[in-house]
Amino acid sequence: MKQHDEGNKSDLMKYRLESAKSDLKAAKVLIEAKEYRASNNRAYYAIFHAISAIHALDEKMYKKHKDAIGNFNKDYVKTEIFPREMGKKISRAEEIRHASDYDDFYIATREKSQEQIETAEEFIKIVEEYCNNRLEEIEQ
Repeated sequence: MKQHDEGNKSDLMKYRLESAKSDLKAAKVLIEAKEYRASNNRAYYAIFHAISAIHALDEKMYKKHKDAIGNFNKDYVKTEIFPREMGKKISRAEEIRHASDYDDFYIATREKSQEQIETAEEFIKIVEEYCNNRLEEIEQ
């Protein structure tokens, strides 16, 4: 998809999922460079872009992260389409990203960064499976 081209919800979902994978890849590079705060940021954005991929299939857009995550929790976690435990992990990732970005005295560790990466990997995997199944349903 070229910049400024218009696509359908499937195109947007795929673009956002690729953005999530790119952010995850960056988080892995950053953790190896011992840039744990930045790694936490990228792991969180991998999760956020994966959530946005799901919203694309529903043709929903949110300007604020809290709205995107809140609606994801309401529509997908509370209804148990996605495991409740995943909702908790996403909330924790958001807290850690916020601390990493804004708390001057937050000490980011390799262990916490690795945990964020693992959460992002797990989430992207189940989101990709979910989205592919939804696309199959849409196309039938």
